[in-house]
Amino acid sequence: MSQITLYLDDATQALVEQAAKANGVSKSRWVADIIRTYAAHDWPQDCLALAGRFADFPLREDTATAQPADVPRLGF
Repeated sequence: MSQITLYLDDATQALVEQAAKANGVSKSRWVADIIRTYAAHDWPQDCLALAGRFADFPLREDTATAQPADVPRLGF
């Protein structure tokens, strides 16, 4: 397991300590969890749960035919 050194001002340090204590974990564990949450490349589960929930949401294929025709462009 690797280690990292963080330089925090007093106010930020106090926030980390309060948050870790409120969550019942060590400061190291709390920071690691935050990094995992915000550095992840996956969509959050609550966002994924929304997929297909909007029956009237237009799909791209539906809107392709509703677009006006492109206008002729002027040459230079």
